[in-house]
Parts: sequence; C-alpha cells; structure tokens
Amino acid sequence: MTLNQRTRVVSAARPHQPNAGVNHPVDFTSTYMYRPSAENSLEYAREGSPTFDPLEQLLAELEGGDHGLLFSSGMAAISAVANQLPLGAHLVLPSHAYMGFSTLAQQMEDKGLLRLHRVDIADTEQVLGTVGEAAAAAETAGTEAMLWIESPTNPMLEVADIPALLAGAKQLGVTTAVDNTFATPLRQNPLEHGADVVLHSVTKFIAGHSDVLMGAAITSDTQMYEGLHNHRSFHGTVPGPMEVFLALRGVRTLAVRLDAAERNAQLLAQRLEESIHDDAVPVRSVCYPGLASHPQHERAESLLSGFGAIITLDTGSQQIADAVLERLQIWTPATSLGGVESLAERRRRHLTEPTSVPEGLIRLSVGIEDAEDLYQDVDQALRSAGDQLA
Repeated sequence: MTLNQRTRVVSAARPHQPNAGVNHPVDFTSTYMYRPSAENSLEYAREGSPTFDPLEQLLAELEGGDHGLLFSSGMAAISAVANQLPLGAHLVLPSHAYMGFSTLAQQMEDKGLLRLHRVDIADTEQVLGTVGEAAAAAETAGTEAMLWIESPTNPMLEVADIPALLAGAKQLGVTTAVDNTFATPLRQNPLEHGADVVLHSVTKFIAGHSDVLMGAAITSDTQMYEGLHNHRSFHGTVPGPMEVFLALRGVRTLAVRLDAAERNAQLLAQRLEESIHDDAVPVRSVCYPGLASHPQHERAESLLSGFGAIITLDTGSQQIADAVLERLQIWTPATSLGGVESLAERRRRHLTEPTSVPEGLIRLSVGIEDAEDLYQDVDQALRSAGDQLA
C-alpha cells in the first residue's frame, strides 16, 4: 500500500513486536553489553542507540532515502557533511543561506580548507555556470566540488529550481547537498531529484515545539552515510535519548502543525501586502512564496506542495523594525522558527548576516495561533511604531 505523507508521518517506524507499546521506549544507557561469542552491533552510545532508530527510519522514509542519521544540532549535521569534502574542495553556496553554515563556510575558506563560490540560488543559469567553473577548477586541482542548495532560502525566501540544479550538477559529477529545513519532507523531497544528501534542523519544524536542539542528514549513498556516521562517532555529535524521544513525539504532528501554520501564513502575507498602500503602516515589501508578487511564485507552485510558514516584511529601517518587535504582544521576539508559537526577528541584528539582507527586514515564523489575532498584533505594532517614528 502506498501511503500519503500525512499518514506516514504518524504511522511509520512504530513498534511491531507482540505486546509492544504504541511508542518506542527510551534507552537511557551509555554502554552496551559485550559477549565474545556474540556479534555486537553496538558497544557504546556514541556509535548509536536503539532510541535513534525509529526517528532515523522515519525521516529516511519521509525523504525517500535509505539512511537517516541524527546529530546533536543542525550545525553538527551541516559540519559533518562539510567535513566530507577533501582539502581545497570547491563549494558553491547560496548568497542567502542559513547564517550558521554561511559563517562556517567562510571560516573554512579563510583557513584554506575550501574555495567558496557564492551564487543567487534562484538564478538557475548563473548557478549552473558557477558549478561548471567550480567542477573544472576542482578537477584541475585534483579535488572535488559540491553544490549546496537551500530552498526556500533563509531569510530571503528565494526558491531554487531544485530538479534542474541537481540534474546539471550530476552531469558534471558534482556532489549535492540540500538543506530542506524550511520546506520539510512534507513539501519537497530533493533525494527524489538526485540529491546526494538532505539536511534538516530537527530543532525547527520537525520537532516543532522549541524544546529540542537536533539535526539530521538523510542519504541513499552508502559511502556518504558511512562517512557521516564515522564523523558523528569520532566527533561525538550525538543527541541525547530524551531529545530524540521529544523530537519523535513532535514529528508525529508535523502534518497538522504545518497545515495550520501555512494557512495562517498565507492569510497574513496577503493582508500585510495590502497594507503596503496604507501610509500609516511602515511596510515597504512583503515576501512569501504563496504571493503572486514573489519572484519565484510560479516555480514554488510547481515544485512545492505548500508554501511554508515563513514570511518576511521590510519595514525600511532598523529603528522601525526594532520598535515593532518591542510592541508585539502575541508574537515572541526570538530567533529560530518552526515551532507552534509565532516568532519574529530582525535578522540583521546578527553581525554575520549578509549586508544584502535589509536592515529593517523582520522574519516571521508563523505559528498555529488564531490568524486574526496574529494579524491584529502585527498591525498594531506596525502602526504604533510608525506613529512614534514618523
């Protein structure tokens, strides 16, 4: 039977033994018994744990991959993939991408560990041209190249033509990694289009309750899996069993949480965009893939099965954005995203955020509260900030 993703996220990776509980037990141990006469698969929890297995299996199944690996954080998963690159490798990276990896990649280039190529990931022709140049340079230098895709991007919400980029990179023999955190495996599955590895910050939508720090990598490439597992084991980037239990419990409601947040986001984006014409509301632009005004709206419609729960609005200045955040009553001014609660953040408060991100840009992570309440709160904060700074 072929199951819908909404069913799979709830039913897959459940216990099937006679008299087993509905949920997997949590294995609180660091050390596993060893018998000389037995062939042990585990000796120490740094190598893995039965607690990891169901969530790793579920994420692999949702993404259409053969192997899933959990890490202590999203950055740990990212670092493990980056560590698979040989010395001097060429990395093609979106100009707008998760700030943590963008910073790490720059540090790696500064140390001479790799060569970095920044691209507008929404410009397919530019990306493939740069990938071709990176592949040629890597071949000349006797090293490798990797294309890193993030779509939609953080925080500018650009949407990449993932099938075209993956196909082009494969023709050139370039390894591909896709950060699928914003879309989740319920909205797109890059492995189906040929990605070598897909990554998630489990902290965000998958766990969904802002109480877990975790990352994951999913792949069907056995060599990639073994390299990532080796990295996790020897760098010690394993999550704790209680965190894994919480994440597995959280992901079971991903479909209903994402549907609710997405409905809210569409309504909010439309109403906020309408307010651009209201002189009393300091909003210059609103960005959301579900809006017809989004530069890649048609691409998003064809490639994504939903537009996600992240909106950005440009207030025009740091002063206005900060004033808006001070006045919010329901929205929580905080970083991160993907939880049941709505969060708002001025992204350029981080010193390593690219200067191409507007100073007054606020990223909204839309939660599952009442949509009208969320809109009224943003609207009053915008109007109040506009009045004060007019």
